[in-house]
This record gives sequence, C-alpha cells and structure tokens, in this order.
Amino acid sequence: MKLESLRDLLIEQLEDLYDAEHQITKALPKMAEAASEPKLKAAFKKHLKETEGQIERLDQVFEALGQKAKRKTCKAAKGLIAEGDETIKEDAEPAVRDAALIAAAQRVEHYEMAGYGTVCAYAKQLKETAVLKLLKATFAEEKATDEALSELAESTINLQAV
Repeated sequence: MKLESLRDLLIEQLEDLYDAEHQITKALPKMAEAASEPKLKAAFKKHLKETEGQIERLDQVFEALGQKAKRKTCKAAKGLIAEGDETIKEDAEPAVRDAALIAAAQRVEHYEMAGYGTVCAYAKQLKETAVLKLLKATFAEEKATDEALSELAESTINLQAV
C-alpha cells in the first residue's frame, strides 16, 4: 500500500499492531508456563485475556475505518518475543528467570505503548473519535500492565533474585 495520507499511515500502523497482538497471544502462555512466581504467572494469564480483547477492539477499529482487519508482519514484536524465548530457554535460577521474564515483557509493553500512542495521535488528528476511544482503552491497559509488572518486580521478584 502506498502511503499517501495520515489515514494510510494510521491503517499501516494498525496492521502492524494487529500482528504484534497476535504474536503476543502466542508468547504469553509460554511466559506464564516459564514463570515460577504464582503472581507473575497470574499476571501473564491476565494479560493474555486482555490481549485477546485488544485484538477484538482492533477488529472494531478496522471496521470503524471501513477497512478489513489485516496483519502486517511486526518485525519489532517478532524480535522482542524471540529475546523472551531465549530467556525462557536459559539455565537460570527461578527468581532470576522471573526477573528476566518481566524485563522481556516490559520491553514488549513499551513497544506497544509507543505504537498505541502514535495511532491515538493520528486518530485524534483525523477526528476519528470512535477509533480514538477504542485505542485509548488499549493504551490504558498496556500502561496498567507495565505498571503492575514494575510493582511486582520491585516488591517481590527482584528481591528474590538478589
């Protein structure tokens, strides 16, 4: 697709995020399985459900824009997830692995927050208020997940990993 307008760029960025979310739904169960701390397992399982909801929300966004939901390979998510897979395979003490899993997950969350922040700005500029509302809801979930992971790391996991 040739990018001729901000709307075209919005759609391209949404396709990238759509693919990233699908990739993440495959990664989160592996991360939950690899985690030793029950609270971390629960956090990954909770975020899996949220991510499935975010995919549904993106379906609504594409529909609101009159577009077919389509995935454009997100190389960034693929790379971040590959790093997370390496973390899972490493020989590590359980608490240290949990700390590394949080680091890997937060890298993904920060990527998503950057992506959703960008598409929110585009939707706002294009006066796509319904789209903006949906995207802001996902951005808020990503931020809350990042904050919950930070809290878990600082209050429990990192202390256990010392």
